[in-house]
Amino acid sequence: MFCTGNRLRNISTAALLVLIGVFSSQGVLGQTSQQAPPGRAAQPDSALGEALADLEGDPLTLSAALAAALREATEVGVARAELAVAGATVRRQKGTFDPEVYAEALHTSINQASASFFAGADVLQTDQTVAEAGARMKFPFGTELAASLNTVKFETNSDFTSLSPQYNSVGKLEITQPLLRGLGPSTKGQLTAAELDLEAAEALYQDAVYSVQAGVESTYWELYANERDLAVQQLIRDRAIAFLKDTELRSSAGLAGPNEVANARVFLAEQEQVVLDREDALDLVSDRLATLMGRRPSGGQWRFRAVDQPPSDFPLAPVETLVQLALDRNQDLRAGERQVDALRALARKASWDALPTLDLFGMLGGYGLAGKGRDVIFQFDPEADPDTLKNNLDTGVGESISQVVNRDYPTWEVGVVFRYPLGNRTHGGEKDRLRAEVRRAEQNLIAGQRALEEQVRAQYRELSRGRRRLEVAREGVEASSEQVRIGTIEYENGRTTAFELVRLGADLAAAQQRYSAALVRAARAAAELRRLTAGGYPEVAISGVADVEQ
Repeated sequence: MFCTGNRLRNISTAALLVLIGVFSSQGVLGQTSQQAPPGRAAQPDSALGEALADLEGDPLTLSAALAAALREATEVGVARAELAVAGATVRRQKGTFDPEVYAEALHTSINQASASFFAGADVLQTDQTVAEAGARMKFPFGTELAASLNTVKFETNSDFTSLSPQYNSVGKLEITQPLLRGLGPSTKGQLTAAELDLEAAEALYQDAVYSVQAGVESTYWELYANERDLAVQQLIRDRAIAFLKDTELRSSAGLAGPNEVANARVFLAEQEQVVLDREDALDLVSDRLATLMGRRPSGGQWRFRAVDQPPSDFPLAPVETLVQLALDRNQDLRAGERQVDALRALARKASWDALPTLDLFGMLGGYGLAGKGRDVIFQFDPEADPDTLKNNLDTGVGESISQVVNRDYPTWEVGVVFRYPLGNRTHGGEKDRLRAEVRRAEQNLIAGQRALEEQVRAQYRELSRGRRRLEVAREGVEASSEQVRIGTIEYENGRTTAFELVRLGADLAAAQQRYSAALVRAARAAAELRRLTAGGYPEVAISGVADVEQ
């Protein structure tokens, strides 16, 4: 019986030594023993590497995830659409200053009974055709310029009309110059605001791109960490199964009591629950990554698999350099600045609109007259000879237009228009409203600058302490491994229980998970810094700025 007990103890010890080998320092830290073949990621030289390789999923590289997300991410799509809206708004506002040409034509025919001797007919018949053409334009500084030519063809059966048809032409060159309301910023304010809104939309689009990139990268490294955690937990679960079998074998041999068997079952049940929790967490992260990319895993797989590994070292620049870089280049902040400028442009416009209307206007023009002459006969006494007025004029519409162009019969006018609504509540209220909007936007911008600086400093601390955090996590793994080694010796000498040794193995697994979390934490901080600085990091640190250690 004594020999049987020693044999069972040796079986238990062998199983636990396998557990120690699983979490050896090389395997825990995920280092590689040899160069991986081209096209395949290097695998850890340990049972952990094998467990990772056995995980199901669609292999995915970080570059493929980023490319898919930039094509399919709704955040980028919305920002792209808003950019198109802003561009169309600028085009619409510029259209206010586009030249406009116009032409109109109207023909009127009237038959009207008349009782007047001077009407020239019992039933007066008139036909009139009006044609007008011209062009007008408004300039950004408020000036309005218009040129027009109007021609009227008039035909009648009146005996007292000496021209039928008769052509009357009028040409005008008109100019209106606002001196108060409508001058400069008042006219161009909407266009200036639209152009600044376009710049803000461009900045928000770039910020959306950087945000999606940072989100995908962070989620990808989170997927990587959850895979490692699941693989570690599966190994613990497998060792818990072996431990339960060993405990039951010892119990049947009389070397362990029912309490040890119950403890082993409780331990196994707990590890099975944790495995399920780890699988749920991994699936949730994979689903979140799929949402960002706009596609699901292929090949009938439930989840994606991370192929790349996060870097373990990151360059650093002085924190003040990073803060200033973020303040200068952050696209979200730049968009806020342009939005404030747009509101200021609208506020300036409202200030000018609140002034009285004082417009100076002038006009240069000319008249033209042409037609086909008719003799006009007057006979007041039936017994006397009639008086006849001869009219030998016979010209067409071209003659009347020529007279207008040459200003044979010139005309001009100049004047001033003044208007001011009593109380001026409409424009005055709009001016006050926009000034308040500017103050609110300025305060939001200041708050954004302060929040940005806070975020940069927080991510800087993550990176600057990340190197030390990784070293501490590595030391924790090595210390936990040494605990398991010592615990194994004590177990062989009968100074501790197998359950205690398994607990030490679980502590070693937790240390490994902390190491993975530290590695991913630094990678996520680097991705966030890249977003906050609009891609300025890590170039600013690589281009000659000395690394900073905390």
